[in-house]
Amino acid sequence: MTSRSERHVPVLLNFAIEFLNVRAGGTYVDCTLGMAGHAAEVVKRLGPTGRLLGFDRDAEALALGKAKLDQVCEELGDQAPQITLVGEAFSSIAGHVEPASLDGLLADFGVSSLQLDEAHRGFSFMADGPLDMRMDTRSGQNAAQVVNEADERELADLIYEYGDERRSRRIARAIVRGRPVTTTGQLSRIVASAAPAMKQDRIHPATRTFQALRIYVNRELDEIRALLEAAPRLLKPSGRLVVISFHSLEDRIAKDSLREGAHQGIWELLTKKPVTASEEEMDRNPRSRSAKLRAAEKMKTGTKGPGKRD
Repeated sequence: MTSRSERHVPVLLNFAIEFLNVRAGGTYVDCTLGMAGHAAEVVKRLGPTGRLLGFDRDAEALALGKAKLDQVCEELGDQAPQITLVGEAFSSIAGHVEPASLDGLLADFGVSSLQLDEAHRGFSFMADGPLDMRMDTRSGQNAAQVVNEADERELADLIYEYGDERRSRRIARAIVRGRPVTTTGQLSRIVASAAPAMKQDRIHPATRTFQALRIYVNRELDEIRALLEAAPRLLKPSGRLVVISFHSLEDRIAKDSLREGAHQGIWELLTKKPVTASEEEMDRNPRSRSAKLRAAEKMKTGTKGPGKRD
C-alpha cells in the first residue's frame, strides 16, 4: 500500500531546487517541512558535510517528514547530511539559526495535503470533521471557538479580510444564527445556504470562509511577515530565499517585502514575476494551479541598489 508521504506531490519542485541553488556542504532551512517533498531533494544534494534544518509546527506532519528523510538518509549511507527537525512555527527561526549562517531558505506557505485530506483535522469542507484548523493542535484557539465566540461584526471582518469574501456580512449573520457550529460539514452548509455559488464561480461557496478561518486561527500572515523580516539577517551573502504562495494575501506580502528589500539593496530579485506551474504539472497535481514561486539572492555586504546579474 502506498503511504501518504509517497502520495504527496510537492509543488514547483524543480523550480524550487533550481532557484535554491543547493550546494554540497551548505546549510539550508526548509521552513515548512510537511511530508518532506522539497526537503528530500535538498538532502540528496548536500553531502556528508551539509546540513538541513526543518521546521513544522504540525506534529503529525513532522513525524511523516522525519520518516521520509530517514529513508533518504538510509539510501545515502555515509553521504547523508546532518538533519535537525524543529516542531515549532517557522517564525521562531531566529532562535535556532545563527546570523549569516544559511546558504538557502525555502518556505512553502500552502496548507499541506495531509491537513486537507484528514477529516479529523477540520481544515476542509470536503469531508465532515471537527471544526479545528489548528496546524499546532497542542495550543491556541481552534476554528470552532472563533466561530462560536466572536461577535457577528468580528466574524464578518475576518472573513472579508482573510478570505476576500464580498458576502462576509451575510455569512457571518447566518453563522451566528446557526450556533453552535461544531463541524466542518455544518459550517459548509451554513455558508452555502447564506451565499450560494454564482454561475461564474469555479470554487465551492465555502472556500473563502474556510480560508479566512484557517489563516486567522494559525496567524499565517504574521508568520510570513516574521520570516521575511528575519531572512536577510540569517542568510549569508549570496544566500538564496525561495517562497511559494497559494493565494493573493501571501503572495502580496512576499512580493512587497522582496521588492522593498531590492530597493534597499538587500535582495537581488531572481524572479521579476512569480513562477507558476506548467500545464503538465497542473494536470498531474491540481493543487499546483494557484502556486506562485518568488526567489531572491542576498546582496553582498556593501552593495547598493538592486543590481543586475551579469
